[in-house]
Amino acid sequence: MNICVFLSAADLDERYTRPARDFAERLGKAGHTLVWGGSDVGLMKVVADGVQQAGGRLLGVSVEFLANKARPGADEMIIAADLAERKKLLLEKADAVVVMVGGTGTLDEATEILELKKHGRTEKPVVLLNTAGFYDGLREQFRRMEAEGFLPRPLSELAFFADDPAGALAYLEEQAAGR
Repeated sequence: MNICVFLSAADLDERYTRPARDFAERLGKAGHTLVWGGSDVGLMKVVADGVQQAGGRLLGVSVEFLANKARPGADEMIIAADLAERKKLLLEKADAVVVMVGGTGTLDEATEILELKKHGRTEKPVVLLNTAGFYDGLREQFRRMEAEGFLPRPLSELAFFADDPAGALAYLEEQAAGR
């Protein structure tokens, strides 16, 4: 399975890097391909290292203005012209999406896939890996949107919130088996 991971390229502390490394190792050991932003810095590097060391494949999609940070030695690296094209390519190459901790770029990517799901333009499974409760506030916001009629589909059909890496990968594999 090609699993797209949206996440930060920032250097973060162990409460975020440890679960990210755990997820990456699980993904690699299971023989899946990491589809990611192609960066070789910060949390993106941690995840790419973990997948590669565990035997998984790396498919990166970088962008021209960040090409100098692209990971050497990826199995495949695509350089997109801009962020919009990058996001489109990441989603096209993926069978499923995991949203890890991140900033505004990660949030933009997450809302794009959820908007596509909301309108029935994709049925790819989406997991928000809620490391250290990072997405608790967002989950509450989504629940409010659902309760007040802003979501035409139940939140449970749009995204799954996983509290740990094992639960995230188990959900994706279960979804893939059910297709």
